[in-house]
Amino acid sequence: METASLANYRYMGRSFSDGGDSSGAFSDCNSDRSGEFPSSAGSAPNGGAALHRLLMSCATDYSDEVVRGLISDLESPSAPVETQLHAAMMLRLLAKHNPENRLKIARAGAVRPLVALLSHPDPHLQEHGVTAILNLCLCDENKDPIAAAGAIRPLVRALRTGTPAARENAAIALLRLSDVEEHKIAIGRSGAIPHLVHLLETGGPRGKKDASTALYSLCTTRENKNRAVKEGVMRPLLELMADPESGMVDKAAYVLNSLVAVAEGRAAAVEEGGIPVLVEMVEVGTQRQKEIATLALRQICEESVAYRAMVSREGAIPPLVALSQSGTTRAKNKAEELIELLRQPRTAARGREAD
Repeated sequence: METASLANYRYMGRSFSDGGDSSGAFSDCNSDRSGEFPSSAGSAPNGGAALHRLLMSCATDYSDEVVRGLISDLESPSAPVETQLHAAMMLRLLAKHNPENRLKIARAGAVRPLVALLSHPDPHLQEHGVTAILNLCLCDENKDPIAAAGAIRPLVRALRTGTPAARENAAIALLRLSDVEEHKIAIGRSGAIPHLVHLLETGGPRGKKDASTALYSLCTTRENKNRAVKEGVMRPLLELMADPESGMVDKAAYVLNSLVAVAEGRAAAVEEGGIPVLVEMVEVGTQRQKEIATLALRQICEESVAYRAMVSREGAIPPLVALSQSGTTRAKNKAEELIELLRQPRTAARGREAD
């Protein structure tokens, strides 16, 4: 990226809003939040009234016999699509509204027929299959069986080709599966990361949040960090960080901070104009944004005299000094460490000149 184009990422003098999640940057990406059948509610028997009754009834326990009957409807090769759709809806809701049902449904044998729905040509059936799998993934005991049933690759395909709700819920299902460390590499090698980057670039507000959260989880491994950087994730992250109205500043900054832990990530952040964005975050961001930007700059500068010079030229020292005097204890310490690091090249240069 040419220096002149860095202005595309500048804040234009605006201050950050304080609209970040108070309980943590990624705390709102927990479950099926896409609404109750927005794309296919009309296919439920008797329309909205029957759907309302389903929602109310699914808040309570269902017997094992009912669950087995729903699974049988999914597995039957002769069942019409409408019957399978109703069964998938019910299992989705049972798993969403009652934590105990998540174990009951999985133990009754629902995982494999639901995984089969992930590749179904009917987009509504696929959407409900994705979302039912997502809701089952909220139970830790179900994560290994779901991955063992082959869910990862069809979830990645749904992330690429599904309805908007299916894409978003597939991202969160993959996120929940990635809670198990060995699944992270499998998800990355199955091709999820480029589609998550695409969702981060083109999705709606929820899709962007889901994509950033999944990327944050997956990119705790070096292999996936390098994949994300190679797929061009740095540019959309910086664009979101430079737009306070996106509601994504904190989430994008945390993902970027994870990625600059590797050399490829540091190089990409600098090439895409990340230093001006991070310096301005230190200057005008919220306390959390100042701290995470300082951490990212500290990693970028650690092993590169050239990057330190760029950060200094961008005017980082005055806001860092201010942060060292008024931030949280951790922020003060990190700001002081970065100030000291930025002064090292100058000290070394004066020493060479004296020689």
